Amino acid sequence: MKKRQKRRLCATLASVILAISGMAALPTGATGVEAAENYVYEIKEASAYSLPAGSYKINLNVNGRRVLDGKVFNYGGVTYVPMFKFADWLGVFDYSSSVSAGRRTSYIDGENLEITATENNLYIRANGRYFFTGGKVLEIGNELYVPILPMVKALNSHVAWSNTDNAFNVRSGDTRRLKNADQTYASDAVYWLARIIYAEAGGESMQGKIAVGNVVLNRVRSKQFPNTIYGVIFDKKYGVQFAPTANGMIYKTPNADSVIAAKICLEGYSISSEALYFFNPKYTSGTWVKQNRDYLFTIGNHVFYN
Repeated sequence: MKKRQKRRLCATLASVILAISGMAALPTGATGVEAAENYVYEIKEASAYSLPAGSYKINLNVNGRRVLDGKVFNYGGVTYVPMFKFADWLGVFDYSSSVSAGRRTSYIDGENLEITATENNLYIRANGRYFFTGGKVLEIGNELYVPILPMVKALNSHVAWSNTDNAFNVRSGDTRRLKNADQTYASDAVYWLARIIYAEAGGESMQGKIAVGNVVLNRVRSKQFPNTIYGVIFDKKYGVQFAPTANGMIYKTPNADSVIAAKICLEGYSISSEALYFFNPKYTSGTWVKQNRDYLFTIGNHVFYN
């Protein structure tokens, strides 16, 4: 029996039991199978669910209807939604979850749509594409909570913020039509961007890797540099720009996180649209950069300038 059929059967049985017993009422404003299904969710999670310390609740409207009251919250400047229940409201019902090495991974399997999220990761995967989350994926009450913005993108839907309602307003799209990785990323772009990220920042955090990728793409968009990823990496107009092109590290096979960081950059996520230079003070003084460019920020072992 399919997951969706099991859940519908469970909900139907629950509604029959509630009707017979008269001991509990359906959630306010809900009727039929949908209400019983929500009631089952509440019974299962009431004792386990609690918001992270320092978080606060956010309202959510999907297609004009207020949903998931008390289940949507902002934590550390990022708004989270329960992964499976949010997918339900956007019309995707088949999903599963597993735990490995103490970390939960959840899967959504819709028509022409596969979404994966793993606890503590800073991204979700959808049809082979990678969307940066801005905050770690959280586990609460044996369910994953994911940031709303990349989840909306993964579900090929639309979102807008309303200050008046203190709410995110989501309009569902066609979840079957999210482009896959092959339709989104040029193979040579991933190839070279992942290699320069690995060569320069293989040991850095995901944010550190993304920042290095941003520098390359910012240069591609700047009139001061070549207009291709390959051209920027191997640019020698004013001398070697990236040491790995001289010492051969650029040809090393990148690790998985470097490939993911490259794809996140190619999705358009940017820590800085201004950063054009970076260096590691442990290995170089960066004299010219410090004298001619403005300092922006430091991530890990790298300092970044505009």
